[in-house]
Amino acid sequence: MAKHIAFLKAINVGGHTVKMDYLKKLFEKMGFEKVETFIASGNVVFETKSKSVDAIKKKIETELEKSLGYKVATFIRTTKELKEISEHKPFKESDLANEQNYLYIGFLDNQPNKESLKKVLVLSDEANEFHFNNKELFWLCRKNFSDSGITGKTLEKALGMETTIRNSTTIRKMAVRFC
Repeated sequence: MAKHIAFLKAINVGGHTVKMDYLKKLFEKMGFEKVETFIASGNVVFETKSKSVDAIKKKIETELEKSLGYKVATFIRTTKELKEISEHKPFKESDLANEQNYLYIGFLDNQPNKESLKKVLVLSDEANEFHFNNKELFWLCRKNFSDSGITGKTLEKALGMETTIRNSTTIRKMAVRFC
């Protein structure tokens, strides 16, 4: 059985409240095993016999929409991918060590095309710096998220695709615990 992580968009934000016990039960009902949630922001770790990430994603999105009543974009990663993401360091150590800076990771379904990359990179300024690696967007925010002038919707519009964003602390903690 392979271990995967589902990063779910719109869980416990924007009025969409979901108890983690309920989310865990939904995943178990879908046939996934050894299901664990990690903090209440839509991170679900599970095991499955399925080898198809696309099939896993479709199953989760379909069942969550039925059960929750709204679309939940789902981004699947393996534990190997999670470990690689947690270890990727695209910015200077001095920027990462500064406690006033925040590193966020946006999960994408596909690697963005060159036009989408340019649209995001042009958003870079003194407060925001972006880097892409595979299907992830690394965002160094030199202000509080809410003061940065950039939102998830801004990034999605530039990318032409959905994303869900996590802070790097969450990703590192998940990698330590599950990889």
